Amino acid sequence: MLADRGQAELVATGPRRYRATATTAEALKGGGASAARHARPATAAAPKAAPAPTSGTSGTAAASGTSAKGGKAVVGPVVRPNGQTYHPRRLADLPDVAALRRLREASIPALLYGPPGTGKTSLVEAAFPDLITVAGDGDTAVADFVGEYTQAPGGGYEFVYGPLITAMTEGRALLIDDATLISPKVLAVVYPAMDGRRQITVKAHKGETITAAEGFYVVAGHNPGVHGAVLTEALASRFAAQIRVSTDYDLARTLDIEPRAVRVARNLARRQDSGEIGWAPQLRELIAFQKMSGVLGPEAAVANLLGIAPEEDRDVVAEVISSVYGRAVTPLALGQQI
Repeated sequence: MLADRGQAELVATGPRRYRATATTAEALKGGGASAARHARPATAAAPKAAPAPTSGTSGTAAASGTSAKGGKAVVGPVVRPNGQTYHPRRLADLPDVAALRRLREASIPALLYGPPGTGKTSLVEAAFPDLITVAGDGDTAVADFVGEYTQAPGGGYEFVYGPLITAMTEGRALLIDDATLISPKVLAVVYPAMDGRRQITVKAHKGETITAAEGFYVVAGHNPGVHGAVLTEALASRFAAQIRVSTDYDLARTLDIEPRAVRVARNLARRQDSGEIGWAPQLRELIAFQKMSGVLGPEAAVANLLGIAPEEDRDVVAEVISSVYGRAVTPLALGQQI
């Protein structure tokens, strides 16, 4: 067939999908209908369980192996829905974006854990263009997942489905961000949709039963060091894949972040790992440092880096910054009147 002769490229095996190559047109001219039957157009629809990236995704990412075995790996940055780029990292010998897509195909829920600002949400947004997000906190209620009655424009009340129901009925991915800040009693509403039943009962709406469509997938984020974040056994047991996410300081250099700031962050990260301190700048803070430096200058950016450190860690942070920059540093503050 064409793929065996290099005149078409197999990009997915379930279902089979092919991409035309530079020699496909010539092969079709010579092979007639028989060749045409084997070389499917590159525009064939992707399986719903692994939605194809949106037009904002880079061309190399669009050719990523979203099927379990046959596809190409993601290469290069992936454009997130907000227009920002995500740089994939290695996960189980795959780019992390491709690995998450494989987990989705296999219906293996994933829990991403690590300090805030390490890119957990960015990764999930890059992997799943069809993503719906629930931002968790201590006030998150069952209605924030399943929906509630709201007043209709013409009077009376109507039930508006929440993000969990929408994700289930449309076969979309659902991110529960900061899941461990949500009350366990509230999170329990999601569990029946994640197990073999793949159903939930909406008690607030006439006891309606909702069944998950193909492609529905749940991924969660957990920040272990955040006050109030509790990873219960019930929650952990629902996520067969638990993936630690930390800052890639090599990526920080690739993004042209000031090398001394990266050195400070690496040093503090080592001290954090040893238990000496509880905070270290992550990629989010380093990107903010670079922006601050461009707006107010490098000295202000360094002072601000110290200022955002928690009070209990600030002495150690000041020591590290001073050793790297060769001068004493104080938190960013107003000075004398001018």
